[in-house]
Amino acid sequence: MITLIERASSFKDRVAIKSDGKNYTYNQLLAQSEHVSAHLLQDKKDLNLARIAFLVPASFSYAAVQWGIWRAGGIAVPLCEKHPLPSIQYVLEDTEATTVIYTEAFEQLLSPLFKSTNIRFLKYATITPKICELPKITIDRSALILYTSGTTGFPKGVVTTHANIEAQITALTTSWEWNKNDHVLNVLPLHHVHGIINMLSCALWSGACCEFLPKFSPKAIFDIFLKGEVNVFMAVPTIYFKLITYFNELPQEEQQAISNYLLKFRLMVSGSAALPVSVLKEWKEISGHTLLERYGMTEMGMAISNPYNETRRPGHIGQPLHGVSIRLADEKNQIVTAGEPGEIQIKGPNVFKEYWGKPEATEEAFTVDGWFKSGDIAIFDVDSYQILGRNSVDIIKSGGYKISALEIEEVLRTHPQIKDCGVVGIPDLEWGEIIGASIVIKSGKLFAEDLTSWIQEKLPAYKTPKKYLFQEDLPRNVMGKVTKNDIKKLFI
Repeated sequence: MITLIERASSFKDRVAIKSDGKNYTYNQLLAQSEHVSAHLLQDKKDLNLARIAFLVPASFSYAAVQWGIWRAGGIAVPLCEKHPLPSIQYVLEDTEATTVIYTEAFEQLLSPLFKSTNIRFLKYATITPKICELPKITIDRSALILYTSGTTGFPKGVVTTHANIEAQITALTTSWEWNKNDHVLNVLPLHHVHGIINMLSCALWSGACCEFLPKFSPKAIFDIFLKGEVNVFMAVPTIYFKLITYFNELPQEEQQAISNYLLKFRLMVSGSAALPVSVLKEWKEISGHTLLERYGMTEMGMAISNPYNETRRPGHIGQPLHGVSIRLADEKNQIVTAGEPGEIQIKGPNVFKEYWGKPEATEEAFTVDGWFKSGDIAIFDVDSYQILGRNSVDIIKSGGYKISALEIEEVLRTHPQIKDCGVVGIPDLEWGEIIGASIVIKSGKLFAEDLTSWIQEKLPAYKTPKKYLFQEDLPRNVMGKVTKNDIKKLFI
């Protein structure tokens, strides 16, 4: 059975979720998720791993839909609220989704697909109270497909089982000492592991409360902090950067009031991208907390973390989490000697099952003896791991997102005036990296503003280049391959 959902009956009348100005108990979550299951099942006894996509904002409704899909025997496929229709359509086609659950806010966006596909579109508002017999779900079943960019250029669907999810949750609840009195503010997108597992699922496993803030605003975040209910906060470095900037513009009296409340927090975490030491130091001055840095990926949840109770070293990601095995290996997958850089490789029950529909990519992601190859290079320094960078220049980490440069290049090359292009990550204090695109034009003139407007219709905003460089040709080596490090230097 799904332990995460079974545990909810132990917390009954406790508040599970705060969203849209309302409190929702664990009992209400169980009841509403059962209604969702009944509407999905119709006259079936089990969805039998049918892929059910959903486009629902961060809220009680999101959690009810996710649990409802799981309880009916389906695989949940959360869609990104900020993605344009082509990106959403790609996920629906790749997973062969049978159903899409959506809320009214996304009806206009999805409407072109209503008649052009055989997918069943189920409006959340039409899900009325309905009870049915639910199937028994074993934990070895596939549960979730999250999409992550890779060096193939197209996003890959990462399949995790209920057992994988349970391992990811318990690694964090054990290592970070989650308890039922915790109250976390969740400000991150719920189509990726940081928001889904680290906050929502860990809170619900523990009998704690997860509060949602659907639209990011530094003022709104600090206003919630000042209520004195939140004691756990997790965010990407970009958010901390924005909070610091906003805080520094406030009157001293307001700053002091915020700092007094932040001192009472139990845990503050930063992840999904490297945390600049300057941001860590500034936030400590404001809050009194040394942010806990950790390391993870969609394919494994979290794997390494700075300690909860002991000293946290700036620039380091810490030690393996409970139940996770880590090694550093060279290009031949041989373990490197102490102090030498190597690729982080992971083994444990937290590691994903497969890339959806891509057996070759799945096989390539693991060593012959079953270690997952992260693609990140690190060293073990004294008592903790320190990330040095990626072994591929085609992955850009910006604002907590892992973005494929090749995917953006493929879209840019469809522009009628673009002959060739090279996309790179440019170091940036606020975002970690921003996207830069070097463009070779076929003829005529092309302006950056027009190009930005054009690409925003085809890719989500976080995948849109922030800087452009127009060249007669791209730098290449003797083999004719574009040398992206040379492009980076031109931007820097």
